[in-house]
Amino acid sequence: MDLRIFTEPQQGASYDDLLKVAQATELLGFDAFFRSDHYLTMGGDGLPGPTDAWLTLAALARETHRIRLGTLVTSATFRHPGPLAISVAQVDQMSGGRVEFGYGAGWFEAEHAAYGIPFPPLGERFDRLEEALAVITGLWSAPVGETFTYAGTHLQVTDSPALPKPAQPAIPVIIGGTGKKRTPALAARYASEFNVPFHNLDEVVPILDRVRAAVVAADRPAESMTYSVAQVVCLGSTDAQLAKRAEAIGRSPQDVVDDGLGGTAEQILAKLAAFADAGISRVYLQVLDLQDLDHLEQIADQVLRRL
Repeated sequence: MDLRIFTEPQQGASYDDLLKVAQATELLGFDAFFRSDHYLTMGGDGLPGPTDAWLTLAALARETHRIRLGTLVTSATFRHPGPLAISVAQVDQMSGGRVEFGYGAGWFEAEHAAYGIPFPPLGERFDRLEEALAVITGLWSAPVGETFTYAGTHLQVTDSPALPKPAQPAIPVIIGGTGKKRTPALAARYASEFNVPFHNLDEVVPILDRVRAAVVAADRPAESMTYSVAQVVCLGSTDAQLAKRAEAIGRSPQDVVDDGLGGTAEQILAKLAAFADAGISRVYLQVLDLQDLDHLEQIADQVLRRL
């Protein structure tokens, strides 16, 4: 099972904070460093303010060497698909082919209002997401020397040279969520990974079943889709350590045990084993206290090395 570190820097983190976490992620043996794509805090003052997801990943691409880098998830409302395809391909080149592209419709209306970003109704956001996926993946996959054209309801691309190309033959696309129809269909068409964020195992299983059915309906090999979850992590070797770490992220010890990967290493390993039995092969550990690098080291020593 892959363990990846997943951060939420809109809650309050500078680039230097993220660099320290990313370099610790690499040094300690985790598989990847991921970050959210948000411009507004969801609680607290958010100081020193937001950092841009793809600017951050571009810089980290030059400051790391092994770990995968990506977003959970880039909002389709934030950036025009054409320039976004260029940015992500360039970061992939800068990293030597280590980028993964999580993409979603966008949901946090307040941050759109705070920065003057249009926020269409949900149905239109999904329509735009579907067209954007067609454009972005089309630009990346068009053969060198050929042009790419797309005519949709919301997006029109005419005779694009479709450059630059990613370093990888195909950048992995991650789609996630809990939608019952459109989300599984989009994942089956475009994604190499499906992610279920912040749900317990009994809620995850029926979601995965819907995606598996969509993959079969799309005439894809079942093994071509990777299934993952995101879970808040809070490891404590003692009750006191668990309580201190839970308090630092605004949770109770019982909350992180019941609704995340919280508790002792043995409790966390047992939950990971249950997810693995359900077909989950990758877990994003949501680390909310980015100053507690000892937490990462403890997870690596007590959990990662025992998988």
